[in-house]
Order: sequence, then structure tokens, then C-alpha cells
Amino acid sequence: MSFIWGDVRARTAAQKLEAYDHGREAARRAVSRAPRNAAAHFWLATNTARWGQTKGILRTLFLLSTVREEIRAVLDLDPGFTPVYALAGYVDLEVPAVLGGDLDRAEAMFRRGLARDPRFTGMRVGLARALAKKGRIAEARRELESVLSETGPSNRAEWTVKDAPQARALLATLAH
Repeated sequence: MSFIWGDVRARTAAQKLEAYDHGREAARRAVSRAPRNAAAHFWLATNTARWGQTKGILRTLFLLSTVREEIRAVLDLDPGFTPVYALAGYVDLEVPAVLGGDLDRAEAMFRRGLARDPRFTGMRVGLARALAKKGRIAEARRELESVLSETGPSNRAEWTVKDAPQARALLATLAH
């Protein structure tokens, strides 16, 4: 829940960092108690990635290997754990190419996740962002329109609070 609080409720960077750090510590304890638990590894990777993103990617590059190791652990333990594909896609989307980010790999991870859950609208927004960065604007628009027309998103709360507003905003920038 620290991750969600940091993403949705926290108003300042300090509050976000505190929430993600609390989430990282809880996930570390969970991993140490249950090293084969894919969800524990996922939450460790997610909270670590968000903490690094909030602090500044260039200032926290040392965390990138941890995030990638935890993503790999989730995929090895449970390749059916759909949210890990969104996380992996966003990591490759957000990290600059010179530091190991990869738009093709991001697109592939988003598509693999969507093959498992086509109503995972956050993943579809990520795919649209990757496509837009690759200059495939028409495809990006279709993905965003799909987010906005989704009647049964996998997570209605995230769709309402994050995914639909992000899709609208990105679609507006692609219209010009």
C-alpha cells in the first residue's frame, strides 16, 4: 500500500520518497521471509524504481541493477505475473538509452503483458508512450483511444485516477 499512497496521496517529493522507502523495506522483509514469492520481488522492484524516479534517475543509477534483478526474479518465479511486464516496460521506456533503456524492449514487454491482460490500461498507456517515442503516432493514438473507450478495465481505480487522465493528456499532445 505504500506504493499506492506514494503515487496517489503523497503531495510532496519528500512524502513520496518516504512512502516508497517504507514500501521497499516492507518488500525486503517479505523477500527475506519468502524468497520464492513473486509478489514480494515485484513490490521491491516497484518501490525501488519509484523511489529512484522520484529522486532522479541520473542520481540513482545504482538502483537500476536492483530493479532489473528483481524484475528478472519475478519473471523466473512466475512469468504469468502480469504487472511485471508493465514495470519492465516502463523501466526501459524511462531510462535513457545510453544508460540501458531500450524502446524496442519496452514495446515488447508492454505487448507481452497486454497479451495476458488486454484490459490492463496502464500497460496500454505505456505502450502508447513507447510507440509515440518511436514516431509511430497513429498506433499510439489507437492505444490511447482504446484506454479511453475501455468499459471494463482490470483496475477501475487506476483507470479513473491515472490511466484515463494520462491517456487524454498524451492524446492531446499527439493531436498537434
